[in-house]
Amino acid sequence: MDLQHERIQQACTQLRLETMAEQYSMLAARAAANQLTFVDFFEALLKGAIDAKHTRTRAVLQRTAGFPVLKTLEEFDFTFAHGVAKKSIMELASMVFVERAENIVLLGASGLGKTHLAIALAAAARQDRLADFLKRNIMLPRLLIIDEVGYLPLAREDANLFFQVIAKRYEKGSLIVTSNLPFGQWDQTFANDPTLTAALLDRLLHHSHVLQIRGESYRLKDKRKAGVIRSRASEGAEPQRQANA
Repeated sequence: MDLQHERIQQACTQLRLETMAEQYSMLAARAAANQLTFVDFFEALLKGAIDAKHTRTRAVLQRTAGFPVLKTLEEFDFTFAHGVAKKSIMELASMVFVERAENIVLLGASGLGKTHLAIALAAAARQDRLADFLKRNIMLPRLLIIDEVGYLPLAREDANLFFQVIAKRYEKGSLIVTSNLPFGQWDQTFANDPTLTAALLDRLLHHSHVLQIRGESYRLKDKRKAGVIRSRASEGAEPQRQANA
């Protein structure tokens, strides 16, 4: 290693430009081989540093947000599930609903993409706002995801605590809520208390965009294609064929 290269490495380390230190030699060699100008080389060096920063930011956001996995709207298959218009979702991705302290409620059976959409919208809200997100993570978050309401019933104390979350955020912060239950069955989740459930839904739905997703599980589509399991439609048609026979 020549002295000049070593000095550059040390300078990058002092300035905490680790990516530049890693990519400097490779990009310099490529620039020389392709007879690029210094400006072209310097731009490539800066782009590499910016890309690395974005990658680190996304990783930190995923850890601090508590996402089980990182999902994006670009990955969502709008042709698979019914009842979800891409235009409507992309309008929500503008985060106007957050500014208005509105909510989003995603309803539908398991496997239709409710969690995917919830995480993707939250990721869009936090994109490139690491410092702002960390501040809000300490204070009251502007957007809170509550995934799979109704998956397990809540005891009385837990139901009361859940109501407090909804009540305190009413008209002050946005929620994204997913559930596989229609609203008429939510009292079964909240300690079989119709009064508490009605009060909760009143606050939750007052400023909400309710999206009803229909179809069959996206996670099981490959199994259906392979014939491992049958679709709901085919299961419903089988008794009909037998009756006709």
